[in-house]
Amino acid sequence: METLAPRGIADRAPEPTAKGGTRLLDRVSQAARARHLSPRTEQAYIGWTRRYILFHRKRHPADMGEPEIARFLTSLATDSRVSASTQNQALSALLFLYQEVLGRRLEWLQNVVRARRPVHLPIVLTRAEVDAVLGRLTRSCWLMGSLMYGSGLRLMECCRLRVKDIDLDRGEITVRDGKGAKDRVTLLPARLRRTLMSHLDNVRRIHRQDLERGRGHAPLPCALVRKYPNAATEWGWQWVFPAVRFYRDRDTGQHHRHHLHESVVQRAVKTAVRNAGIAKPASCHTLRHSFATHLLESGYDIRTIQELLGHSDVSTTMIYTHVLNRGGRGVRSPLDEGDRGTVATPAAAGGFPGDEGGSR
Repeated sequence: METLAPRGIADRAPEPTAKGGTRLLDRVSQAARARHLSPRTEQAYIGWTRRYILFHRKRHPADMGEPEIARFLTSLATDSRVSASTQNQALSALLFLYQEVLGRRLEWLQNVVRARRPVHLPIVLTRAEVDAVLGRLTRSCWLMGSLMYGSGLRLMECCRLRVKDIDLDRGEITVRDGKGAKDRVTLLPARLRRTLMSHLDNVRRIHRQDLERGRGHAPLPCALVRKYPNAATEWGWQWVFPAVRFYRDRDTGQHHRHHLHESVVQRAVKTAVRNAGIAKPASCHTLRHSFATHLLESGYDIRTIQELLGHSDVSTTMIYTHVLNRGGRGVRSPLDEGDRGTVATPAAAGGFPGDEGGSR
């Protein structure tokens, strides 16, 4: 019988008793990789599988079904008060577990309390706020922040850029295997070309030094390393933003440079937003939102912005049309009407309510 892979002292599950048995979490991992799911999706599904089993006191999922799933998902919504997207992710993970790993079809889960997904407008920075944030970033973080705003890249798309994906002559960036495993082409800001060329010259110098030391291998997607054994050391496959340290590949034993970790950029942007005195909860993704919003304000059509962002459906891009409403669907406030004359100021009207008697 299969059991869970041990993950720490508190969450440890029994070891397999049958000789040659496969742990359940390993089967989830194998099924995710066989279907070419992203590494982050794989880790999320493994995490939710483990959490589901621990919720039911380490019962095996094969011994449970719809009632246990409904109870777990309802607890997430009512007890843990998770967001609707988090609950939907947990449901997707459990459906994958039962249908793809255990080979069992589930009936519709009628008793699940589903959290209603709220509709939020994206947080957008003004052009002055973007300049203030970028002006407080340095070196690689500044260049990555400028690309996220100037090209509309997602954070991980920016981190995973390879040299071959940048065309300085044409002013284009090719995003490979983006969200939804889709490729797309977006623009490269002309203002960044010279800086990017200097940055790539420095990265190439580091790559040559790595090759001299017997390293300089870049991790390749899928099975390209078997099809093109020498591609890992080629300049075009190197990361545009390499990390400082190496890591050792468990399968090949080679030392690779990882791309710059996303948390480095996230911390830098958060610090820049705070130091700029911006009250909005802005993040790296806010730069992408600002890219789309500012293009729309400049008069570019929604279809062009959809292609640059890589949205499958134009309805996703339509969220940025809120900027055209100008706060009230273009309606001008009666307080701003020109024929009203001069509106009394707080000083002329005797101050704000509560100011009577001066300070207390």
